[in-house]
Amino acid sequence: QVQLVESGGGLVQAGGSLRLSCAASGRTFSSYNMGWFRQAPGKEREFVAAINWSGRMIYYADFVKGRFTISRDNGKNTVLLQMNSLKPEDTAVYYCAAGGVGSSKYAGDYDHWGQGTQVTVSS
Repeated sequence: QVQLVESGGGLVQAGGSLRLSCAASGRTFSSYNMGWFRQAPGKEREFVAAINWSGRMIYYADFVKGRFTISRDNGKNTVLLQMNSLKPEDTAVYYCAAGGVGSSKYAGDYDHWGQGTQVTVSS
């Protein structure tokens, strides 16, 4: 089991950058696969990026490739999402997720979720 606390969201102008951070509890963090998802009002939760337990396998949604970077520091029990070249359509609540079934783009494969952090990108 793991508990997740997210931070770093906020309001940014189009073309700007934000770095989201997810702090995980417990010393077993390194055994979890981690993912970032987002959900806009009236939309289903969608996959953003994922990283496996070792950090060697990374997956991105097509719409963020070249703009977002996921990373993890198992020593600090954190996972980061660096977001560059933000667009208004990136506006959503961003969620950190942890799972033990393998790195996945499917929300149902994750067992633990953070509370979410709001990202708003203005035109």
